[in-house]
Amino acid sequence: MTRVLIADDHVIVRKGMIQVLSTAEDITVAGEANDGYEALDRIKAGGYDVVVIDIALPGRNGLETLKQIKIEYPDLPVLILSMYPEDHYALRVLKAGGAGYITKDNASTELAEAIRIAARGRKYITNTLAEKLAGKLHAAGENHLHENLSDREFNILCLIAKGKSNSEIADDLSLGIKTVATYRSRLLEKMGMKSNSELTYYAVQNRLVE
Repeated sequence: MTRVLIADDHVIVRKGMIQVLSTAEDITVAGEANDGYEALDRIKAGGYDVVVIDIALPGRNGLETLKQIKIEYPDLPVLILSMYPEDHYALRVLKAGGAGYITKDNASTELAEAIRIAARGRKYITNTLAEKLAGKLHAAGENHLHENLSDREFNILCLIAKGKSNSEIADDLSLGIKTVATYRSRLLEKMGMKSNSELTYYAVQNRLVE
């Protein structure tokens, strides 16, 4: 029996995933967490074979939690669940050591199989993502500007594009306002842009925000 920990700050989403997995005789949801910190505490207590984490957790987001888990528990498979399409975060998740990336739209049909694959120590990669990975190999040097950003810079880019102020971003990410301003300046420099308006236009054009 594969024991799963589900981390999502929305109770309804967690219950929905539990319902989806209830028909899988070989999988049991052995624990739940509201955020990344609670997920790490529960993992420390032990008893899980696979962890499923929402990428948009408050405070320590899913990517940061994934990285910390891989530092402390390198052999524990972690699947990232997200409302965003694969081309937003999937490659970052795999680079960070994730076992796979599942969009919430596809969770009802993909989650159980992804957990089975992750539990066997393999990566869950959809056909769409496989094609994207193959395209990367043939298009080296042709990355979009946002692909050169760090995970934190990319996260802040998306929040800026959603119209959030520095103080709101600081609250969302549990950072200081000055730290957020520094990240903003850094990503503007990396992308060769001068204003939030340019960043927002770029994010919309590249479908980085809904």
